[in-house]
Amino acid sequence: MKTYQFNLILLLFICYSATYSQVKTGPSLTKLNWLLGQWKRTNVKPGQTGLETWKKTSSVAFEGFGITIKGADTVFSEKLKIIVKDNTVFYVADVAENKEPTYFKLTEITDEGFICENTEHDFPKKITYRRSGKILKATISGNGKSFDFDLVKIK
Repeated sequence: MKTYQFNLILLLFICYSATYSQVKTGPSLTKLNWLLGQWKRTNVKPGQTGLETWKKTSSVAFEGFGITIKGADTVFSEKLKIIVKDNTVFYVADVAENKEPTYFKLTEITDEGFICENTEHDFPKKITYRRSGKILKATISGNGKSFDFDLVKIK
């Protein structure tokens, strides 16, 4: 009988420990590590250069920066983040046109990419990143419109 009680207590302890560690860790950005580095846009207008750079700033945050340059002039820039907030992963875009950063909730993740959505935002409502090796296609879409950003990893 003592062996049975000991085994039962041990089993309950193991189950509690496994559940506690799952709750404590929450979502991870590990599956997105392939995004880290520098990406060069290949489908820009003639005379322009586009770059997107991502770095890991903590276990729950990546910071990125997107820029399009024509000659010595910056045509477009945006600050980007992928963060874990309130046990949810968000893609955050901060552009000059918006007063506040816009949060897009991660709705799908695979080894080949991810999708983030914010149906309340005017445009875009959906951001999709799909990769194949060192080739990346980022698509912003919503309201019947869609724009692709083709990139290749350079660093």
